[in-house]
Amino acid sequence: MHTIEKETNEMIVQMVRGFAEVHIEPYRKEWDDQQIFPVSVFKELGKLGLLGVLVPETYGGSGFSYHEYVTAIAELAKFDPGIALSMAAHNSLCTGHILQFGSEEQKQNWLPKLASGEWIGAWGLTEPNTGSDAGNMKTIAKEDGDYWVLNGAKNFITHGKSGNLAVVIARTGEPGTSNNATAFVIEKGTNGFYSGRKEDKLGMRSSETTELIFDNCMVHKSNILGKVGEGFKQSLKVLDGGRISIAALGLGISMGALEHAIEYSKERHQFGKPISSFQGISFKLAEMATKVEAAKLLTYNAADLKNKGKNVTKESAMAKYYTSETAVWVANEAVQIFGGYGFTKDYPVEKYYRDSKLCTIGEGTSEIQKIVISRNLLK
Repeated sequence: MHTIEKETNEMIVQMVRGFAEVHIEPYRKEWDDQQIFPVSVFKELGKLGLLGVLVPETYGGSGFSYHEYVTAIAELAKFDPGIALSMAAHNSLCTGHILQFGSEEQKQNWLPKLASGEWIGAWGLTEPNTGSDAGNMKTIAKEDGDYWVLNGAKNFITHGKSGNLAVVIARTGEPGTSNNATAFVIEKGTNGFYSGRKEDKLGMRSSETTELIFDNCMVHKSNILGKVGEGFKQSLKVLDGGRISIAALGLGISMGALEHAIEYSKERHQFGKPISSFQGISFKLAEMATKVEAAKLLTYNAADLKNKGKNVTKESAMAKYYTSETAVWVANEAVQIFGGYGFTKDYPVEKYYRDSKLCTIGEGTSEIQKIVISRNLLK
């Protein structure tokens, strides 16, 4: 990383930390216990430029690169992984899809609202019966004059209720055929477009996850991103970048859990000395730190390739797979180091432990990442 980038990254770390200490840390437990998505606080992130990190300044964004993006997500995840997940989904999926595949007019229309935080974005691919098997989705769009009529449902949608706009992938061709899906931008308030049940989750509870329902929802053809039939291929490209953001999320959780574990091991005394002086604990910390460093290198390597406009399918899958599994492992070890206190809500490590699991599932499970990696190796 160049000196200028390092300085920018350090500036982002200080900015996120300053914001989170005041606006997130004091309320983290309440949001987690009551499963509150703090819309007003989230919109404040927009004023800091964190809801349009990769969006060029022409469209009201920050115009940063993937390095700064990874840094911002990771730092935010140390304070509340749920808020970091929401920030990542808003940037990478919804805003990212419009940025990559929208026409000039569509970008001018929607990106300034999303980048500023005036509007919150959602992205709909997953369905109740098609998670990893997204090619066989049941949400169908049929052409009707200047409109397309959507019917079906999406689930596990971040900001499905609070979002002002959603990019939705619906099937416009026969199941099992190529080019059979299309991406539509649908604004809140469109007839036949509703949010459904809110999920009650193990972790990431401050990030809202709901269903989206389409009941003869009429969307004008001017709201199609790219061409009819390109939706699924677009989604795969969007997910390439999205996987880097989930890697950054896992990285932040790992870093946070490690920092708390180191601090606690120095403060906690047993048998007359700090537990960090026992090899059983110090070796745990050494292994945790090594894995966190490896996760960091994989994540920033994928970010670097993405910045250079190179193909990142394999590298982003590797970063996402390794970093998310590392997050679960490091959080587990942190709970162990805290002992009985690690099992209580008085200390932050139990939350890292619950939140980390989503990283191995969202935006392609660890098993799907292995398929992506192996296919690229065996080409």
